[in-house]
Amino acid sequence: MNGAESLLHTLVSGGVELCFMNPGTSEIHLVDALDRVPGFHAVPCLFEGVASGAADGYARMREKPACTLFHLGPGLSNALANLHNACRARVPLINLVGDHASFHRPLDPPLASDIEAIARPFSGWLRSSCAADELGRDGADAIAAARTAPGQIATLIVPADAAWGEGGRVAEVSAAPAPSRPQNARVEEAARLLRNGRQSAIVLGSHTMQGAALTAAARIAAATGAKLLATFPFARMERGAGRPVVERIAYITDQALAQLSGYRQMVLVGAPPPVAFFGHPARPSLLAPEGCEIFALAEAGEDCAGALENLAAVLDAEDAEPMLQRAEALTAPQGEITLVGLSQVIGANLPRDAIVVDESITSGRGLMSATAAAPPHDWLVNTGGSIGLGVPLAVGAAMACPDRPVLCLDGDGSFMYTPQALWTAARESLPITTVVFANRSYAILNYELMALGTNPGPRAQGALDIGRPDMDFVALSKGLGVPATRVHSLDEFGTALRRGLVSREPNLIEVPV
Repeated sequence: MNGAESLLHTLVSGGVELCFMNPGTSEIHLVDALDRVPGFHAVPCLFEGVASGAADGYARMREKPACTLFHLGPGLSNALANLHNACRARVPLINLVGDHASFHRPLDPPLASDIEAIARPFSGWLRSSCAADELGRDGADAIAAARTAPGQIATLIVPADAAWGEGGRVAEVSAAPAPSRPQNARVEEAARLLRNGRQSAIVLGSHTMQGAALTAAARIAAATGAKLLATFPFARMERGAGRPVVERIAYITDQALAQLSGYRQMVLVGAPPPVAFFGHPARPSLLAPEGCEIFALAEAGEDCAGALENLAAVLDAEDAEPMLQRAEALTAPQGEITLVGLSQVIGANLPRDAIVVDESITSGRGLMSATAAAPPHDWLVNTGGSIGLGVPLAVGAAMACPDRPVLCLDGDGSFMYTPQALWTAARESLPITTVVFANRSYAILNYELMALGTNPGPRAQGALDIGRPDMDFVALSKGLGVPATRVHSLDEFGTALRRGLVSREPNLIEVPV
């Protein structure tokens, strides 16, 4: 058994069955080993940023790692934007990065680079293998590291001679350490704050917006009158009719400041204090009002669900009736395309158990409210702000949950960072309906430009214009193997959306806005 075979066998035995890959020569022995390792599914991606984004989406929905495979430092560099987003999402993910053979690297070949330096900012665990007989053990350690709460990126660098060398051994994967629960004193202090009658918010973070953690948080809110909040970037939220109501903090700083102005205390559960995306000369960076007491019940790496359950017990809230979103008959409007109307059409047509990937930036501002009463679904967003995550994230989510429809809502600017993901969706026959809101502009930056109050001229405005020529997303999608249509009214959009969601096939809808 060579090193490559031992690594893949170890990954499969440790529950890692899926690899999103864009390999090269230095990784060719790992590719060759695929035919000798059953149970390991390789998913080719045309761009490394698709692979890293897809691994993120898979981990968010399956709560376990997929792996990636990249070609040396340049391949890893192409993946970094979406690795940044995955890092911010705190998901388990394993990067396999090939390197030159150990005897070849000192000769400074053209593709040589400092791979460790490239990987380090986004890797909670990082190791370079030295020999074939160590590669299986290194893979086992990478799995355990990726699963360390709340989830992190583990990067394993694989020199080519470690992959082709004989003497590989399959290794057992040790259990990841269980996250610690916060001390009782912190639980008691959180209970004291929530009992004092002041207007309170519970800000939910990593892995607290689904399952038992969300239920416990909702019972605490019902018993104390606190509001459940989510920071604007979150990894995954269970929402819709019959599920607890969680309010998302606004992206626009002025809106967020107004939204949070009445709170006198905040209890953080795996979340940082609410902060603006960017600094501004005339606006505060911290979004909580001055004088608001901020208390961390649990850090992201601690047992946040356990902390919430303990807090519910201390507050005698275990049997409290949580405030759940009521089901409503949602109506789809017709006629001329408007942003409000588009959101309402989506809300009226969202099927039960859908996975929504939202990277619609400006065009999707009304989506959260318009879909609140839709059938139960999961909502995934861009956690790190590095755009180009939408369709790759949808690919990973669809691979993780093949029986669920996936709706990807993307702006035209962000879509163009990773359109290659459509090819992977077509190749794998994934049930993803992609909606591209085509406003022919980096509209969010136009907002920021106008907010300067400097009366920007044509050159400044032109720098943010992505028309001239207008991109044809229908033609682009069809060229990558995904059927597509362009709609010109809300009626047409509703028809195309329903047809796409029930088709169980990849499809794209271009919406000029």
